[in-house]
Amino acid sequence: DSDEHCLRLTRELLSFVPSNNMENPPFVATSDPANRADERLNTVVPEQSTTPYDIRDIIHNVVDETYFFEVQEHYAPNIVIGFARLGGFSVGIVANQPAFLAGVLDIDASVKAARFVRFCDCFNIPLITFEDVPGFLPGVNQEHLGIIRHGAKLLYAFAEATVPKITVITRKAYGGAYCVMASKHIRTDINFAYPTAEIAVMGAEGAVGVLYRKEIAEHDEEYRKGMVSEFEEKFANPYVAAEKGFIDEIIEPSQTRPKLIRALSLLQNKRDTNPPKKHGNIPL
Repeated sequence: DSDEHCLRLTRELLSFVPSNNMENPPFVATSDPANRADERLNTVVPEQSTTPYDIRDIIHNVVDETYFFEVQEHYAPNIVIGFARLGGFSVGIVANQPAFLAGVLDIDASVKAARFVRFCDCFNIPLITFEDVPGFLPGVNQEHLGIIRHGAKLLYAFAEATVPKITVITRKAYGGAYCVMASKHIRTDINFAYPTAEIAVMGAEGAVGVLYRKEIAEHDEEYRKGMVSEFEEKFANPYVAAEKGFIDEIIEPSQTRPKLIRALSLLQNKRDTNPPKKHGNIPL
C-alpha cells in the first residue's frame, strides 16, 4: 500500500531467514503451547470429497500464534506458499488450495512452489507440506505449454531438498501429483495423513467407471455406488498406504500441531547430503 508497508513486509520476511546459508533460521520463543490441540480442525475438511475448503483454515490453526506469512498470494492461487513458525522454529509451508481449481497442479503452481522449495532448502528452512491434490490440470493448452516438464521442477525440488521435510495429507492424493507433493517416494522424512485421506492412482468414481464399465452398464445406480464404496475401502484410504509404508502415521486433525512440532524436534539433527556434483540438472 505504501513504501513503509513494503519495508515492514520485507523486514517480516527476513525475520524467517538466516543471514547466510551456513546458519540456521532464527528461533523466536513463543507462548503458544506445543501440545495445543484444536478441535476445530476436525471439521475443516468436508465429508464430501468434492466440497471445497480453504487450506489456510488448517495452516492458521496449526502454526505459532496462528500467524502465517503468505508470499505470492495472488499468483497461482491453487497453491499456497509462505513462512510460519512451529514451536519457535521457522518453517516454509507449501499447500494445495482446494478452494481454487480444486487444488490441482498446473504449470504456474508447479513453478511457484518449486522456486519456494528451493529457496527454503538454500537457507536451511524445514518444509511442511499440506496435500490435497486431485492431479495435474488436464487440457491441450497445459500439455502444449509443457505441464510434464514444469511439474517435474517441483518433483525435482522436493527430491533434491535436504532440509527436514514433513507432509500432511488432508484429503486427496491422486496419481503423479501425489508423488510430486513431497511423498515418501521422493525422500520426505515423515508423512502424516488424516483419516479423510484418499491415496490412489485416481478418484474412486473415475476408477470404477474405467475398471468396471461393462458391469456398471448392466446394473442399476445402487450397484455403481456399491462398487465405488468397495474401491474406497480397498484402495483409496490412508490405511492401505500406511500398511505399505507410504504413510508413517494416521493422525486426528486436532493433533496436527503437536505432531508436527514433535516431528520437527526429531529432525533437528538431520544430516542429509546429495552426491558430490557440480550442480543438478533441473528440467528448466
